[in-house]
Amino acid sequence: MPRFASVYPLVATRSLARPFTYEATNGVQKGSVVAVRLAGARRRGVVVSLEDEAPEGVDPAPVERVVDTVPAPLVDLALWIADYYGSTPGRALGLVAPLRRQPRGAAHSPVEREALPGEARPRTLTGSQEAALERIVAALDDGGRFLLYGATGSGKTEVYLQACEAALERGRGAIVLVPEIALTPQTLGRFRARFGDRVALSHSALTERERRDERDRIRAGEASVVVGARSAVFAPVERVGVICIDEEHDPSYKQESDPRYDARTVAARRASLEGAVAVYGSATPRPESWQGLERLELGGRVSGRLPPVRVIDLRREAGYPLSAPLLAALGELADGGGKAILLLNRRGVAPALHCRACGATPRCERCDVALTLHADGFLRCHHCGFSEPAPTLCPACGSPELARLGAGTERLERELAAKLPELARFRLDADAVSHPEELAARLAAFAAADRAVLLGTQMVAKGHHFGGVALAAVVDADTGMALPDFRAEERTFQLVLQLGGRSGRDAPGRVIVQTYQPDSRPVALAARNAVEEFLAGELERRLHRRRRQDRRRRHLVRVVVAGVPADEPAALLAELAPRLTAAAGDAELLGPARLLRLRGRHRGQLLIKTANPRPVAAEAGRLLSAAAPALRRDGLTASVDVDPQGLV
Repeated sequence: MPRFASVYPLVATRSLARPFTYEATNGVQKGSVVAVRLAGARRRGVVVSLEDEAPEGVDPAPVERVVDTVPAPLVDLALWIADYYGSTPGRALGLVAPLRRQPRGAAHSPVEREALPGEARPRTLTGSQEAALERIVAALDDGGRFLLYGATGSGKTEVYLQACEAALERGRGAIVLVPEIALTPQTLGRFRARFGDRVALSHSALTERERRDERDRIRAGEASVVVGARSAVFAPVERVGVICIDEEHDPSYKQESDPRYDARTVAARRASLEGAVAVYGSATPRPESWQGLERLELGGRVSGRLPPVRVIDLRREAGYPLSAPLLAALGELADGGGKAILLLNRRGVAPALHCRACGATPRCERCDVALTLHADGFLRCHHCGFSEPAPTLCPACGSPELARLGAGTERLERELAAKLPELARFRLDADAVSHPEELAARLAAFAAADRAVLLGTQMVAKGHHFGGVALAAVVDADTGMALPDFRAEERTFQLVLQLGGRSGRDAPGRVIVQTYQPDSRPVALAARNAVEEFLAGELERRLHRRRRQDRRRRHLVRVVVAGVPADEPAALLAELAPRLTAAAGDAELLGPARLLRLRGRHRGQLLIKTANPRPVAAEAGRLLSAAAPALRRDGLTASVDVDPQGLV
């Protein structure tokens, strides 16, 4: 038996981003979570390999005890994440390692508390559903990746359900990912209705005890289907057979803290490691998924045609945010009954205040952004949480001519209350909902209401399935098109079409899109449900850009450094640039460049365009680990992000 264990400590600091050797005691194996002594303190670590000999000159201390285990495939997955995303093994292993052991909690699972009612199994599948399911099931023995494409309401979830059922029949497990915690109650209910207590829930809003209890059920084999947001991709399911990634187009699958992994990419890697099938589903897939995955097409809605779309030109309308046509459509629901879903992808009462006299806009003291006006009379920063009372006079010139620019969800809610008090109002945004239980209760109340409006930010457009929704409206389709993001048009198209898909699922419905740019490509094509035409145009545009630049580079690696001194982030990045260029001979560097100040810290970024991001990100991670003592001394923080805006 090997006598020595290679252990990565579960610590965040980059200065300890290396394995340490310990004498293996009884029961130690790859994946063991162990208690060890490190620098005089007791630490937890994960065994990544066992060796017959210790490194020369090392006198290993013994492993104190084994406290838990991680399945070996998840150890390999975590080490791949650390390398691919330029993170540290300790941070990546922290994604898969269990929490500290605690007593089992109450008998009731959060699966029970959060689940909305499910649906009965359909008597038959459509021909396209049958064909898609047959192809997925045939691949369960060898693995594969598929794009399940079909209009909203075309039956993708039923294909997921029966694919998971086929995996269970083969003695394998299943993972079902949704892009937001907001979608877990509905998805959980549908899977609980089919599989009962064999379904576990996994997302970051559960308490530590709830997460531990659910993990214990999974490890004990009591639950073999896991439903959850992006972190559920790390659930310790044994012998995973299928991973379903619903709404695969959604940017919420990208983690915004280190390790900055993309759950869609990680799902593909885990499926490859375990010989599983990965099924990516969407009515509005990403261009790279459309081009790169085997396509399984479901076609139109199971229950009928998609609702008609009316585009309202706001340049010819008064009464923003509620134009006369939208107000009239809502009035019909107030008189005759029915439900509406309204999307306005901005929180607060107004995105900003603006002085008509001097042009000044109140800005955050710690971030280089305008403050948002909220209904309680405070201006708030949506980045750092800074708040202050809204002024009655311009702080710069003393003028009383302060204008509110635009509208947010709180103002929309106020206008609905004033003009259509007969309609019950349920708002979903980060200010209104802070916990999954509250979210589930609000969605259940909307589902049970007779005359009601569900209004909010982009979370209202994501995958919800409610009966009786006769109207879906995009209040302002222009909010995302001006963003400095090469995916801005793609995301606008997706939001408009996805929101429209919430209407008319069980009865005639309609869609209204308000915009100042009615002829813009994403709005015009979304109004025609022209998904394939839009994707063909996106792919052609990207190909043209690469031809024009005579390059084949498709990935971005971003290194961001932040600190209080204004010049130090860019100076450090300038030192790193030559070595990162050497890591990938085809790399093109952009920057260093300054970013907006955030939470009182100045930031700089370096972008590397490359066809092969892994060695660049890995080298960036190694360089930052080596520089960790100097970073701490100077009060700097640094991070690596692979594909921060997706593929380019």
